Amino acid sequence: MKKILLLSTGGTIASVASNAGLVPKETGEELIKMLGKLPYEIQVRDILQLDSSNIQPEEWKLIAQNIYKYRNDYDGIVVSHGTDTMAYTASMLSFMLKNINIPVVLTGSQVPINVVLSDAHDNLRLAFAAAASCPPDIYLAFHNKVMLGCRSVKVRTTNFDAFESVNVPPVATVSSDGLVFNKDDDFQKKHDGNPVLNTKIDAHVSLVKLFPGFDPNLLFAMVDSGCRGIVIEAYGLGGMNFIRRNMVAAIGKLIRQGIPVVASSQCLYERSDLTKYEVGREALLEGAISACDMTSESAITKLMWALGQGMNVNEIAKFFGTNVTGEVSLK
Repeated sequence: MKKILLLSTGGTIASVASNAGLVPKETGEELIKMLGKLPYEIQVRDILQLDSSNIQPEEWKLIAQNIYKYRNDYDGIVVSHGTDTMAYTASMLSFMLKNINIPVVLTGSQVPINVVLSDAHDNLRLAFAAAASCPPDIYLAFHNKVMLGCRSVKVRTTNFDAFESVNVPPVATVSSDGLVFNKDDDFQKKHDGNPVLNTKIDAHVSLVKLFPGFDPNLLFAMVDSGCRGIVIEAYGLGGMNFIRRNMVAAIGKLIRQGIPVVASSQCLYERSDLTKYEVGREALLEGAISACDMTSESAITKLMWALGQGMNVNEIAKFFGTNVTGEVSLK
């Protein structure tokens, strides 16, 4: 019988109704009691009791430290978490816990577990099954899909099918045959060393969605306020305007000041490619760093982690050209 740890952090899955709205109150033990009998030896630790909108870098570090602390005592770890920032947490854990030696599976629900038609029961059962059978890595399990944590994005606010695996297929899906693994798993980064806990990050970054009329001077205002790196969700393959409001020139100036600027795409699927159009090539010539097919959640957490290691602009550009944990396709 596999031995699995549940780290409870709150979220909708653990929420109860109050005069102020839904508030996380259920403990991890209460979540397990509502599941019924499972074929695993489960232990529980409540480390947080927060709506995930309140989960920030300090909580990421706490979650990572607990996973690392207990990694050798269990066959797998499940983290119950609110859905709103779960993809950010999963992405950051992928960088903080490189080469983790057990499967770590985040899950939650769109409806509290104490509601009759909640999706919490199925999601938790899926997460425990994944923690008992997946290869070591950071995952997100939701609505019959097990996804790499660094490829997961929340795409729906109320539908039970809330998360998608972006630009790579799910690691596994549920069918009448049980948990069916994707045989083509080349997208999963193979581990190349011992587990390492590294929670040094710099959260003084910004994620900007470009729109027609955006004033590039706002980027300099962010830097003047302490921003040390920027991810820009640009158009299509990574295009940025350079007439009138010259985003391209602003990016060049920022990079010369030592501020890394990463260009991703507003399009959820496929990749940014700054080499195809003039509006992308001009940005590339100024030093913009391509996010390729990374999610915005993964790009911003990767940038935080890189800055936390003290990397300069050139080192960050090289780092973004490296597949660290399965977060980017470079072929």
